Amino acid sequence: MVLGSRPPELEALIERRRLADADHHDEVWEGVLHMSPPPSHEHQSIAQQLAVLLDSLARSAGLEPLIQEFAVGESEQNYRVPDGGLHRPGASGVWHSTAALVIEIVSPGDQSWAKLPFYAEHGVDEVLIVDPAKRTVSWLALEEGEYRPIERSGLIELGPTTLAEQLNWP
Repeated sequence: MVLGSRPPELEALIERRRLADADHHDEVWEGVLHMSPPPSHEHQSIAQQLAVLLDSLARSAGLEPLIQEFAVGESEQNYRVPDGGLHRPGASGVWHSTAALVIEIVSPGDQSWAKLPFYAEHGVDEVLIVDPAKRTVSWLALEEGEYRPIERSGLIELGPTTLAEQLNWP
């Protein structure tokens, strides 16, 4: 963590990441920059499969699928970047104050589970967490300010068991 002004070396690193287009998954947690490496082949394989599997289900439920990174939050000082999500019609812009569902694909050492309180504060209805290493799918719904596991989405016609069976795990 850097308090105060950033040293020139850090500014140079941030700029190199921006120029190399390697900062898409970087996040700021209450003013603290979290740099994430680019996604692995396995991560991208799961993301691509989710895009295909969720697209028609989301559209038939009146939701807009966005299976790529986007920002949940209101400013550059506090936002998270899920791996994808489903939005209600009319969502637009860089900063999304919420989403109907966010997707987190677990990577080694990432903080997918630690993002849950932030998503709850922003009223994200459901969180889908896919862990390729463990070959598990966790589907959570926001109830009374906390996420609880569910057997079937309240948004689309799908649940974690069926989704896990449909994935071609890397």
